[in-house]
Amino acid sequence: MDNRIKEIINHIQNLEDELEAEFEKRGDDLRAKFTSLNEELLLKQHQVKIGVLRYIKDANILFILTSPIIYSLIVAFVLLDIMVSIYQAICFPIYKIKKVKRKDYMVFDRSKLGYLNIIEKLNCTYCSYGNGVIAYAHEVAARTEKFWCPIKHASNIRGKHKYYRNFEEYGDSDEYQDNLIKQRDELGERD
Repeated sequence: MDNRIKEIINHIQNLEDELEAEFEKRGDDLRAKFTSLNEELLLKQHQVKIGVLRYIKDANILFILTSPIIYSLIVAFVLLDIMVSIYQAICFPIYKIKKVKRKDYMVFDRSKLGYLNIIEKLNCTYCSYGNGVIAYAHEVAARTEKFWCPIKHASNIRGKHKYYRNFEEYGDSDEYQDNLIKQRDELGERD
């Protein structure tokens, strides 16, 4: 990879870190505001909450009919969660890859919102779990790819993970072995 591309990648990574820090700061500010106004805010939220019966009565019938299909994916999510956790627990120590902290991907804070009824809270919990499992599995898969095959594809792909930009260019065999060792070292168990 040429130096200009490396400079751009580093600049992008720095901007992403800066953006993430701003999001974190904003989240801290909102959490502090929520905590300090907790009673007043909850009262206001309860005033706009739609009751369960009205929620169901006003719901689109197709939404109700398709909900079993949506919720049937829970089986796949739970199996994926279990299998990825087992895979990581067995293989990552052998490969000396730092483990992904599952808890960092499982966030269930929407149930505290006073303007959601029990059905909406259940929906939010389901979505949080499903998206959390997928994000967790994505990170485990990304670290696995970085360890075993850090080579870019010949075609442009969507949904690239954060490690992909530093992978070896497709067909560039000159630095492949050195880059493979470097990629693996970067994944090492360091705290």
